[in-house]
Amino acid sequence: MSGQVDDKPLYLQLVDELEVAIRERMAPNDKLLSERELTQVHGVSRITVRLALQELEKRGLVYRKHGKGTYVSEILDNAVDLSQSYSFTDQMRKIGKEPRTSILSFQTVPATDYLAQHLQLRKGEEVFEIERLRLADEIPMMLERTYVPASLFPSLSADRMMELPLYELFLEDYDQTIRLAEEEFYASISLDNEAKILSIPNNSPVLHLVRKTYNDKNRIIEFTLSIARADQFRYKIIHQK
Repeated sequence: MSGQVDDKPLYLQLVDELEVAIRERMAPNDKLLSERELTQVHGVSRITVRLALQELEKRGLVYRKHGKGTYVSEILDNAVDLSQSYSFTDQMRKIGKEPRTSILSFQTVPATDYLAQHLQLRKGEEVFEIERLRLADEIPMMLERTYVPASLFPSLSADRMMELPLYELFLEDYDQTIRLAEEEFYASISLDNEAKILSIPNNSPVLHLVRKTYNDKNRIIEFTLSIARADQFRYKIIHQK
């Protein structure tokens, strides 16, 4: 490498070069050269290489295995379109992965001020709290905590949720048609318990998603807080005029 280009830091120049190599000449789960080898090949310092790898990891292009090296992520062409109502099961099948859901807990709880506000309920009304681990090809992908009003879904059970995806269950068992879903997301760092469940190193980058789902009567029927592995997810939004 030849130094600064248009005042771009050297490590970002290396990021550009490595991204081209990853996208054009490498496959998911291919191993990158070691830090020492990258230093020699590109003629830069070890700190420059480390900064470049950290940036590639932030962008979701690579992931690291402690003590083993850096690998190409599986998400290069598997962006999830957030312009449509999101279904983990459907999206994983679209990109050729086999989805599976593990229900970690299912309980009835009174709505706190926070939940009452987001579900448009009175404080203290009963809601079902469902914590689920979403997997694709047996790889932990997303940890979800979902809240739904108990009054709208009487007799909802963990067993029934294992038989049908949640949105299909809404329609088939309760005649609840989804009209739209509002979703926002932001980046963060995993907490220890989240990292353990998602099988990622502590303090790994994750994506937080907050979703409200409305039925055809404009009532909120679902409020979900999700934590997704940043090395396995990339999102896109299509804006149409």
